[in-house]
Amino acid sequence: MEQRALFGHDAEGAAYLESPLRLAPNRSPYVQLRLDVLFAAPSLAELGEMAATLELEGRTFKVRYLKSGQRLTYEGERGVERQIGARIRGIAEMRNPDITLGLLAREKDWVFGICHHAEPVWLAHKAKPHNYSTGLTTAVARALVNIALPRPEGKRGIDPCCGMGNVLIEALSMGVDIVGRDINPLAIRGARSNLRHFGFQENRVQIGDMNELEGAYDAAIVDLPYNLCSVLSVSERQRMLESVRRIAPKAVIVSTEPLEQEIADAGLSITDHCTVSKGNFVRLVWEVQRKI
Repeated sequence: MEQRALFGHDAEGAAYLESPLRLAPNRSPYVQLRLDVLFAAPSLAELGEMAATLELEGRTFKVRYLKSGQRLTYEGERGVERQIGARIRGIAEMRNPDITLGLLAREKDWVFGICHHAEPVWLAHKAKPHNYSTGLTTAVARALVNIALPRPEGKRGIDPCCGMGNVLIEALSMGVDIVGRDINPLAIRGARSNLRHFGFQENRVQIGDMNELEGAYDAAIVDLPYNLCSVLSVSERQRMLESVRRIAPKAVIVSTEPLEQEIADAGLSITDHCTVSKGNFVRLVWEVQRKI
C-alpha cells in the first residue's frame, strides 16, 4: 500500500521496484537501499565493458551483488563481484569504501549502479519516554505518513487523535509539516514529552476535540481510539469520520473493525486498504478521499 502511494505501483511480488523517482531511501521503513542505475546490459561481459568506463575520481569502491534479483550461490555472487570489480579503474576497499556499487541480475539483463543505503532512523524512535502498549509501531506510523502525504512539499497534515505522538515523530523526522491534537490531557502531556525528547517542537501538539477543529489540511492521519477507556459508539465514530471529511480532502484511517459502510456514509470513498498486525492485534488501514 505504501509502495503504491509513493511510486504509483507496487513491486508485484518482486524483491525490488523500478521507478524514475529518486526518493531518499530512508523514507520508507520497508526499503533497504536505492540503486541509481548507471549501466544495463544483456550479459555480464558487456556490463564489464561498460563498468570499465566508470570514472571514480580517486574514490575507493567495492562491488556488491544484490540478492533482490536472480539468486546465485555464495561462490557465484563473489565471482561476479570480482569479475566486474576487476574492470573498474580505481582502488578497491572492502570494509569502508567511498562508494558501494550494486550489481543486480534481472530476468533478462544485468544492471549496475551506485547504492544508497537506508539509515533506519525510525528504530531510534522506539525509545520514547511514553508509549501505549497497543500504539502504532514506528514502521507502521512512518508508512501511514507516506501513504497520506507521498509528496509532502508545500502540504500540511494533521493527526487529530495523536495519542503519544508516534505518527507526528515519524512525519517530523521526514520534514513533513504536521500538527497533532488529542482530547486526552494525559496523551498531550506524553506526546509533548516525546516530541521534546527527539528535538521537535512540542507546541505542534495541542489539546482539542477533532469534531471541533477549524481550518483545512491537505491530509489527515486518524488512528481511531480503540482501548477499553475509549470505546466508541457507532454514532461517535460516524461523527469523527464526518469531521475527517470536513477538515481534509484525503485521509488515512486506522480502525480495529470494518468501516466500509461508515466511510461511505460519511461522504468518503476508499482508494486503497490493507491490514497490519502487532502480535494478535489486527488493524485495518483505509486510504480515503472526499467524495466530490
